[in-house]
Amino acid sequence: MKITEHLKNSKKTIFSFEIIPPLKGKRIEAIYEGIDPLMEFNPPFINVTYHREEYIYKKFPNDLLKKVSIRKRPGTVGICAAIMNKYNIDAVPHLICGGFTVEETENALIDLQFLGVDNVLALRGDAINGEKTFKAEESGHKYAADLITQISNMNKGILLHEESETDAKSHFCIGAAGYPEKHFESMSMRTDIAYLKQKVEAGADYITTQMFFDNKKYFDFVALCRGAGINVPIIPGIKPITNLRHIAFLPKTFYVDFPDALADALMQCKTDAQVSKVGIKWAIEQSQELLEAKVPCIHYYTMGKSEEVKAIASEVFV
Repeated sequence: MKITEHLKNSKKTIFSFEIIPPLKGKRIEAIYEGIDPLMEFNPPFINVTYHREEYIYKKFPNDLLKKVSIRKRPGTVGICAAIMNKYNIDAVPHLICGGFTVEETENALIDLQFLGVDNVLALRGDAINGEKTFKAEESGHKYAADLITQISNMNKGILLHEESETDAKSHFCIGAAGYPEKHFESMSMRTDIAYLKQKVEAGADYITTQMFFDNKKYFDFVALCRGAGINVPIIPGIKPITNLRHIAFLPKTFYVDFPDALADALMQCKTDAQVSKVGIKWAIEQSQELLEAKVPCIHYYTMGKSEEVKAIASEVFV
């Protein structure tokens, strides 16, 4: 079932979450261990992220360099198939521009269509480690809007190298990313909203936001979107702060701010356990306010761990 159908058919706010594929060498049970504790909250869908391979250049005695993959995660397509088979719920694979040609993207979409995956979240993706800016593949997409256009074209039966439309149309529900605090590369919030509108006009059916810690920024973002003529569902994304590393890592990596009250509480923490307690309490308060506002869904970023999200959901989705 499409995400938009889940949102439309539900009489209450939906609980959903995102998982990260495990590093190479781990088995599918590592995925299930992160999902099983959250199934009691009846998520109708689970997002599966995609991470680009990371490389180093290894120097040989003859001074030649060889590009070597050092960080590879299992394929999102296979993980989605496993989740749908085991839990009988929808899986939402992330598709990114970085690291893929348009032909490789089409092949991935054909595989997803064959497996009965109805939903995709289309993202540009980040720059790889060691590069300051995002670089597209030579025959790949530079912007998320272009990736969305390709998926939308497949929904119309338009393939890359076919001379005419085919009858084998796909039926993907397409998600896009939104940034309540502005994407760090955008000149202003207004230009960021304009880029987001381009993604919706290209075929995005709904928006999932980047994490935020101040609900006012989400509500203001929704208002700006509506004012710009963006009328698709906008799902808020919540990330519980769980350890001392997050205090510096999350603002630096995701370009988000902590409200003063949250920052003051975190400054008093000396251990991961103390941070986790503060983070869970804050996320519960965020979630309860969003629930009262009747948002269509609250989407949680688990970062591969379910304990904190379970503690939050136990207070909110009861």
